[in-house]
Amino acid sequence: MDRLPPDPSAPFVAVHVHKRDVFSETLSGHLEGTPEMRVVQRRLADVPRWVRPLAWALARREIAGLRAVRGIEGTPQLIRVDREGLVRTFSEGTPLNLARPSNPAFWRDAHLLLSRLRRRGLAHNDLAKPQNWLMTPDGRAAVIDFQLASHRPRRGWLFRAMAYEDLRHLLKQKRNFAPALLTPTERRVLKRRSLPSRLWRATGKRLYNFVTRRLMHWSDGEGAGQRLREEAPRLAARLAALEGVREAVFCPYSLPARGVGLYGFVETGLPLAALRAAVSEREAELLQPVARLPRGPDGRVREDVLTLIAGNRLDEIEALVAAVPALAETVAPIVAARLNLTDRRLSGV
Repeated sequence: MDRLPPDPSAPFVAVHVHKRDVFSETLSGHLEGTPEMRVVQRRLADVPRWVRPLAWALARREIAGLRAVRGIEGTPQLIRVDREGLVRTFSEGTPLNLARPSNPAFWRDAHLLLSRLRRRGLAHNDLAKPQNWLMTPDGRAAVIDFQLASHRPRRGWLFRAMAYEDLRHLLKQKRNFAPALLTPTERRVLKRRSLPSRLWRATGKRLYNFVTRRLMHWSDGEGAGQRLREEAPRLAARLAALEGVREAVFCPYSLPARGVGLYGFVETGLPLAALRAAVSEREAELLQPVARLPRGPDGRVREDVLTLIAGNRLDEIEALVAAVPALAETVAPIVAARLNLTDRRLSGV
């Protein structure tokens, strides 16, 4: 279990912004006086007034969830709640989409963790995202982000349906990263959605997408597939035709209130002006000339690494480089010169 700081009321010292949306900022840092103990703050003090009631409603769900799982190995521990938001312990680990665990022991531990949450009357409700699952340094399973969690001590039929969906989402992760380990029973579970899930897909999800994407202009990937399929290959070929360009790779990244942009990484010695003569800002919002693109042992470009850099997901980049130290020399200068600098702004801190 994560160790709590000796003085939970000490001021929070921000170091990095990990995530920012209309409802909150998620920052990592430490409490004053204990720099060796990394903690996380979900900050709500600077959210727009019109969305503040909903932001605090989501925060209260997370607070209730963290209180429910207090003491469970593999879950963050609540440190305090104040006017600025909430502070919790930092969960060490690598997101599932980077760790890609194939060890049966990890999946057994993940099942055990879910059963412990269920016994506490807690449904996570957001385990479809591989980023909410972590593989800890000792190979154990951990979960984070309890913003959509539901705590129901009485555990009625609705809770059982939500807990079933948590299990089904765990099995989806297992199918993605360790399909050979799926049992026949688990395959059957994957095919059967619960009734609330079917109703949500048919009604609530459509309303949710309309409100968040059309009214609030909030997107974490809308339109990325189309731009990558239709525009990126054409732009990459145009850049590759320039003398002095060895290869160009395009990745999506979120544009606040404007959907999805294209971020191009170009392996070249040419200046940016020469690249912009071939590809305008209207076609690709960001272009970064780099000395070398990160590549795997087979020589292929590590587009997963570039996608993390484009999205400015520093915590996941650090975890990936720690897992594959050979990438550090190539990745470090790209990260240092990256063009999506949202983490440099700590609003209100």
